[in-house]
Amino acid sequence: MRKICVVTGTRAEYGLLSRLMKNIQEDPTLELQIVATNMHLSPEFGLTFREIESDGFVINKKVEMLLSADTSTSVVKSLGLGVIGFADAYDDLKPDLIVVLGDRYEMLGAVASALFFQIPVAHISGGDVTEGAYDDAIRHSITKMSHLHFTSTETYRKRVIQLGEDPSTVFNVGGIGLDNIRHLSLLDRKAFEESIHFQLGEKNFLITYHPVTLEHQTAKVQFEALLQAVDETDAHLIFTKPNSDSDGRIIISMIDEYVSAHPEKAVAFTSLGYLRYLSALQYVDVVVGNSSSGIVEAPSFGIPTVNIGDRQKGRLRANSVIDCAPEDIRMALQTADSPTFRKQAAQTENPYEQPDTVHRIFEIIRTYPLEGVIKKHFYDLP
Repeated sequence: MRKICVVTGTRAEYGLLSRLMKNIQEDPTLELQIVATNMHLSPEFGLTFREIESDGFVINKKVEMLLSADTSTSVVKSLGLGVIGFADAYDDLKPDLIVVLGDRYEMLGAVASALFFQIPVAHISGGDVTEGAYDDAIRHSITKMSHLHFTSTETYRKRVIQLGEDPSTVFNVGGIGLDNIRHLSLLDRKAFEESIHFQLGEKNFLITYHPVTLEHQTAKVQFEALLQAVDETDAHLIFTKPNSDSDGRIIISMIDEYVSAHPEKAVAFTSLGYLRYLSALQYVDVVVGNSSSGIVEAPSFGIPTVNIGDRQKGRLRANSVIDCAPEDIRMALQTADSPTFRKQAAQTENPYEQPDTVHRIFEIIRTYPLEGVIKKHFYDLP
């Protein structure tokens, strides 16, 4: 049996991977291995490894790595602890292929460790560009240490090839989250409200804002501008809290303080979970912040996104996305709420949408010959 090891460190990433994991689990020719790490194991971030187990999966290894701080020093030390933990996990599990998604620092540790164990890596969502975050450099580094590549657009496929990867190993399959949406039974409005213990208003915003990690200590000022802008509206606000990046705790404390002062207007969650998050997109009027979900998933629901700052700079986006500087959030919200723009958003085409994304990834990782893939040659563009 081919042993396929899926590494996951956050609730959002697990939501994207869960259907693929289920396909692997149900295939009699494959053995699914799961390594849970980083935010999944943290009480502060909701101990979301329990969601994995409640979905019927067995976690083979838990790699503790997250220090209870959000400084650059703590992130680097967490990465170091992760590398040590992945070494022990891989030595015990001996997987034939490792599957990772995205660009977070724990995935850098997972893939760097696999390199020295000579374990092939399948990387999902390479080739993107996000100029405002160190995720950009991490993503491209993971590409160079990976052997199978699954990109979400043809532009991103070409970029991975430009990085020297053999075109025969780079597959444009579309955004994995969009394929998942088509297979989920999303919550109706009443069930959603009951699940979050909060009543939606006539107008609702879904807000996710992460620190811009290549800027120096801008989180407080930028998020303060966001809070002031949304406070001037009559919208009800659903906050999802940021990841374990540098300066993330500043934003978390500001969210908690705001929600405490405005309990009828706002609610906040460490983790909505994938089902509730996608269900929320059915009922909110605007997605606000700087999360990739506003760029990738929100356009498929026909709703506007107000994307703030440079964190997502460089990503392809639909014409339902409004880019703005922190000082221009008020104006961007007014534009997003206008009948003309709402009509435009409702008719947008999502550049990340393709059919059968999960099935295509699954078939390739199930059947692709792994013998000899470790020795890569650098592909030079013609």
